[in-house]
Amino acid sequence: MSKELDQTDCRIVELLDSYGRTSLADIGKNVGLSGPAVGERLRHLQESGYVTGFGARIDLRRFGYSIQALVRIKPRSGQLHIVEKMIEEQPRFMSCDRVTGDDCYVARLLLKEISELDDILLPFHDRAETNTSIVKSSVFEHRLPPLDQP
Repeated sequence: MSKELDQTDCRIVELLDSYGRTSLADIGKNVGLSGPAVGERLRHLQESGYVTGFGARIDLRRFGYSIQALVRIKPRSGQLHIVEKMIEEQPRFMSCDRVTGDDCYVARLLLKEISELDDILLPFHDRAETNTSIVKSSVFEHRLPPLDQP
């Protein structure tokens, strides 16, 4: 059974989101609790599904992925499930959302060179229409919405 979050819980989540390796003691100092008390709250946040995991933020440019593209994909009639499977199986797509409107999917694609774009998207052209925009820069890449509970 999930409990309602209070301001302290929300602040713990915000601190973990900004730097996931922050020690429980440091979080405790920031929120006015002991490290063990923070650990107990974090355990409850995980058990109730508010916190689903921990991970590292990776600078993909260091791995050679200097270009990102947003690809809007509109499957042709009868090709929806095949196109979705193609998207799932192409490892250069780092995210994909089903959307309303003219397109069915909006996906984020990683590229090392712009010349890779044709090779990656060419298999889709028999089954879908694609429209691609190259990402020039990101205003921000990740941020939490306000977590205040009513």
